[in-house]
Amino acid sequence: MSDGLIRRDRVFGLLAGEPGRVERLRERVVARDRVFNFMERFPLPDTEVVMDAGTLLYLEGVTVSFDGFKALNDLNLYIDDGELRCIIGPNGAGKTTMMDVITGKTRPDQGKVFFGRNTNLLTLDEAAIAAAGIGRKFQQPTVFENLSVFHNLELSMAADKGIWSSLTWQLNGLQRDRIDEVLELIGLDTQRHQRAGALSHGQKQWLEIGMLLTQNPLLLLVDEPVAGMTEHEVEQTAELLVALAGQHSVVVVEHDMAFVRSIARRVTVLHEGHVLAEGSMEQIQNNPKVIEVYLGAADADG
Repeated sequence: MSDGLIRRDRVFGLLAGEPGRVERLRERVVARDRVFNFMERFPLPDTEVVMDAGTLLYLEGVTVSFDGFKALNDLNLYIDDGELRCIIGPNGAGKTTMMDVITGKTRPDQGKVFFGRNTNLLTLDEAAIAAAGIGRKFQQPTVFENLSVFHNLELSMAADKGIWSSLTWQLNGLQRDRIDEVLELIGLDTQRHQRAGALSHGQKQWLEIGMLLTQNPLLLLVDEPVAGMTEHEVEQTAELLVALAGQHSVVVVEHDMAFVRSIARRVTVLHEGHVLAEGSMEQIQNNPKVIEVYLGAADADG
């Protein structure tokens, strides 16, 4: 007799000796069926979304309210695989909230947020979203200033982020090669052994971008990357972000219009939590609504 049949007979033998247990089991099955019948009236959130083949990030109908103020108001945004997209707009337009929603920091009141066709970001926490392939670069660089540039990249690559695991983790050959590639890409190869705290502001920004790149993200969200940079650093940052597009999707939020013009392929303008306009830089610059609410003031500020 098979083990499965023996276990079955033991279970039914025990139940037969205790009629009360049989009745309780029957009640649990009935209760379970009631629950599943009830749940059929309230289906689970979509696990797949219909989108164009080249779309990587999909936000539709996203609304976020804070004490009655709509930071996002029925926002629709679609980012293609390998695209470089610039997001501009006045203060309070919803740019930061949009990134908070994508990375799981803020949950929307309504709407859909998908990464690829099957990954519903609204069902994941921040760590799981990062592991799925979304990296976020905040405005202020956050690097380990007392460690070398190389060790910053090494720590960012560690699969297990526990303190002890990170301290004892060892690189393999492929991982060292990847760090070498990233150092060359971000322009810090000759500074690999330099303490990160001794880098310039711009170099710290590049290092943090490199720390994201070692994790091989599909999507990079970059918040005001050139704030506080020298003119030369701004030019190098533009070259870096343009070079990343194609292998990664890159979303850049920026107020510096000269910088946006230097890298822009497609621009989205946010205003009062929704998309005001979208298109090439030339189309955006000639859009009367954009000029009225944003570009006129932005150009006047320099």
